[in-house]
Amino acid sequence: MRKFLSYFGIAILGGVFSLLGYSIFFEKSQNFAKEDIVPIQTFKTNYNATEFDFNTATYSPTNFTEAAEKSIHAVVHVKNTAISTGINSIADLFSGSKKHLQIGTGSGVIISSDGYIVTNNHVIDGASDIEITLNNRKKLKAELIGTDSKNDIALLKIESTEPLPYIPFSDSDNLKIGEWVLAVGNPYNLTSTVTAGIVSAKGRDLQGNYSTDSFIQTDAAVNPGNSGGALVNSRGELVGINTAISSKTGSYIGYSFAVPSNITKKIIDDILEFGKVQEAIIGFVPDLRKDDIEGVVIGDFTKGSNAEKAGLAKGDIIVKINDVKISKFSELTGQLSAKRPGESVELIIDRNGQIFTKSVNLIKRVVRYISRSYGIELIDDPQGAKIIRDGLSEESSSSIRGYIITEINGTEIQTASEAIKLLDGLSRNGYRLKVEMIDLNGEVNAYFF
Repeated sequence: MRKFLSYFGIAILGGVFSLLGYSIFFEKSQNFAKEDIVPIQTFKTNYNATEFDFNTATYSPTNFTEAAEKSIHAVVHVKNTAISTGINSIADLFSGSKKHLQIGTGSGVIISSDGYIVTNNHVIDGASDIEITLNNRKKLKAELIGTDSKNDIALLKIESTEPLPYIPFSDSDNLKIGEWVLAVGNPYNLTSTVTAGIVSAKGRDLQGNYSTDSFIQTDAAVNPGNSGGALVNSRGELVGINTAISSKTGSYIGYSFAVPSNITKKIIDDILEFGKVQEAIIGFVPDLRKDDIEGVVIGDFTKGSNAEKAGLAKGDIIVKINDVKISKFSELTGQLSAKRPGESVELIIDRNGQIFTKSVNLIKRVVRYISRSYGIELIDDPQGAKIIRDGLSEESSSSIRGYIITEINGTEIQTASEAIKLLDGLSRNGYRLKVEMIDLNGEVNAYFF
């Protein structure tokens, strides 16, 4: 027992001495080290900055309420109903093909108080019935006035007993990269939706330099259902028609594209005046191999062009049109899409480092359609589809050059594209064709092929 008490006392004394030693040596060393630490210095990042008075009239916060209020009532919901015939289920295999209703939705923009509406062609393509829902939920039937599939624009008309709210056009050429814009539409059937973004790029070509696309690119959120809706500036003016998104999922991931208002307005004017779009061209073939040059290089001239007569030459680089800078082919075609045949444009060209200005009268693009089955070439004609080439010489008595196709197997022909579709489609399926044509004497005759 004594031995245990002895060991216990020694242990206590050892602990006391250890505590005293730690207190004397280590704590003093720590205090000394703390005094040697250099404190971190901080600086104000706005040092000497000028104060901004938020109460002054020069301060203009980003506020889109006025633009949204002006545009939201003029953007409508577009519902199209199409009838398809085919086998869509196992039951149809036994009962035969049936007619099925297909319903699609999108957006549209009222552009006049008397009820003209612009939307995308793909929103109403193939529709047998088009219904418009106004922002006040009133539903009206719409008439299709005309379309332009190339630029994906369609014009509709509704009848209303009272004037309708509409969005005025703005000059899309004046739109600046970085400028605020609003996308107004009906994504996923959510009516009256407004999103904001900036103009990310202009003259955007979505399919490479061979395309005539000249879109406005924005980062305003656009989703399925926004197609045909309005792109407006901060003043509530129409600068574009929302048309497409770039996405791997089908939903918005940061890029949306709109047809510029200048192109849209020209298409609408053409449809109302001529019934179809009048395409204007300079009349040359671009040399697209030289893609490292800023501008558009003239490769060759087309037949009937005024460009060569106006003093343009092969190898010239078009750098401006009507004081608008041209960096690539899609920007040039975008400017021409807003022009009509017969109009004059001022071209600034670079010829081996020398700058020239040339005035050129635009000519009408003549679109030719070729039937692979029958080897004939057609163009549009007011009476139908005119045959301009049939593979035979002009002296041949069998030549039908100059004849106008008016009807194929009972279907009335209004355009050359319709005629080509029927001719080649029916021929591939082995059908016999009855084609009614107006001959060179103005007589209508039926021909069998």
